[in-house]
Amino acid sequence: MTQEFAPGLWIQRIHPPLRLRDFGLIAFDMDSTLINIECIDEIADAAGKKAEVAAITEAAMRGEITNFKESLRRRVALLRGVPESALHAVLNERLRLNPGARELVSACQAAGLKVLLVSGGFTFFADWVCQTLNIDFARSNVLEVREGVLTGEVVQQYWGDICDGEEKCRMLTQTCNALGLQTHQAIAVGDGANDLPMMGVAGLSVAYHAKPKVREQADVAIDTGGLDRLLTILKR
Repeated sequence: MTQEFAPGLWIQRIHPPLRLRDFGLIAFDMDSTLINIECIDEIADAAGKKAEVAAITEAAMRGEITNFKESLRRRVALLRGVPESALHAVLNERLRLNPGARELVSACQAAGLKVLLVSGGFTFFADWVCQTLNIDFARSNVLEVREGVLTGEVVQQYWGDICDGEEKCRMLTQTCNALGLQTHQAIAVGDGANDLPMMGVAGLSVAYHAKPKVREQADVAIDTGGLDRLLTILKR
């Protein structure tokens, strides 16, 4: 079943309307989903390597590079020597919430859902997003900085070093368990191939301006407009 519920809003495997209160958790990817940019590409711009890094990012998001961890390590290595100030410049000058992000998150919180951010991007930016949207849980990667410059490495954390698709899925499942929920009571929203594992276990998967491989596997595809378009399907 695939039908255009409204212009640019496709229903593929569900029968609306659904109710927000039937869910207890909503999990979001960050880069190009909750926010308007791929942060690593914009950091690379400071090193004059945006085209090279962006090409790897695009291939990884399309699913053409199957080892996300290796693709991220390759991209982060190209950032070696970039000043930490470049991160602040990206945050202050380029990063914006995507249209409808604030409205969708607020509606979910009002309906009693907890909110999870799971990102293959970086904690430097995820912390700002979490604070801005009052997000409950998060997992993302930490860029190593020494003497004010990026080393080209990611920092080992207690759960691992890189949040890839499997880690996103694991975090969604662990968060559901901690909240006393089943994974079918979770919504997962993303745009890239590394979002597919968590989208596969969630009760409702949403592709937002997504790569073709992701769009075709999602329950709902938002091709135009903001994230809050999901609220035309999910009744409060």
